[in-house]
Amino acid sequence: MTDAKALEKAGAFCVVLEGIPTEVSKQITESISIPTIGIGAGVHCDGQIQVLNDLLGLFSNFVPKHAKRYANLAETIHDALSQYSKEIRNGEFPTKDNSF
Repeated sequence: MTDAKALEKAGAFCVVLEGIPTEVSKQITESISIPTIGIGAGVHCDGQIQVLNDLLGLFSNFVPKHAKRYANLAETIHDALSQYSKEIRNGEFPTKDNSF
């Protein structure tokens, strides 16, 4: 709370609140006049950040608890690259049809 107020007083145009309890982000948002932007800080922030790599599911081994996946592109990308690699090794690609 003290840090957020100090940032506002120093002329910050917004404050990013990351990985803090929802009630704390609510208190901070209500106590300052500049926007709060949340990343894993709950619904009371003025705006939200979602990391594109998390949103698209570009990582398969780790998903932050505050992230929501809207796609599983890690699997799609892996499958596409595996197919490409297989076709290169087998001489299936490139072909005359894929040439200029």
